[in-house]
Amino acid sequence: MSGSGIEAVGVLAEPLRRKLYDYVAERGGDVGRAEAAEAVGARRNLVAFHLDKLVEAGLLDVTRGKLTGREGPGSGRPAKLYRRSHREHAVQLPPRDYGTAAALLADAVERAGADEALYASAREEGERRGAAQAAQNDGGAAGDSGSAAGGPVSAAALAHWLEHHGYEPAPVEAAPGSDAQTPARAGAHPLLRLRNCPFDAVARSHPPLACGMNLELLRGLLSGAGADSFRADMAPAPRGCCVLISAIAADSKTNLD
Repeated sequence: MSGSGIEAVGVLAEPLRRKLYDYVAERGGDVGRAEAAEAVGARRNLVAFHLDKLVEAGLLDVTRGKLTGREGPGSGRPAKLYRRSHREHAVQLPPRDYGTAAALLADAVERAGADEALYASAREEGERRGAAQAAQNDGGAAGDSGSAAGGPVSAAALAHWLEHHGYEPAPVEAAPGSDAQTPARAGAHPLLRLRNCPFDAVARSHPPLACGMNLELLRGLLSGAGADSFRADMAPAPRGCCVLISAIAADSKTNLD
């Protein structure tokens, strides 16, 4: 059992801290105290206290920067800024170690040269999940997220599903100043950046294998759900998932490229 994981969960039990953590995580970059205070509607000194508690628990990191963007004399002192930490916290009772198992399996796949078999399995799993999502839409369960019953998933429904599975999708247009790279592709319009990689640990230790697996999983999802208006492409960014979701024209190529 991870002591740090339990402590981190305990820190998030305080409602204002949880609200602040969610806001900083959603922003996907550096956040100042004044901005955070305005976002959650609390006093700045109280917000500063809770932000520092989140730092102590390893949930946020601190950086220093000038919010004005100016440099040199008269530009002011660097402010204390906060961003979500890459450190992982886990609470598992009884103790489990799926991370080590995943790393060992990834190593074995690479040694055996079984990459294509993994990608095929990921694609099949994605198609199964996509079909299940489409069936749910048929039942009206995803009506709130904008799906048309019996039809391909909408952009809102797709974002909802990706959020549910830990990808933290964000509209590309709504991420000004982010470091995301959005390469243009013929007939495709960048739609969603995925700010979180659910397979981050394996992606760091075995990047080509894990990123390829993730890409096929997402392509399978789109295919299984009948979401022919979207495509998934590899588009690595400094942070987050390496896959970019784009909207495509009806007569453009699909994920089978």
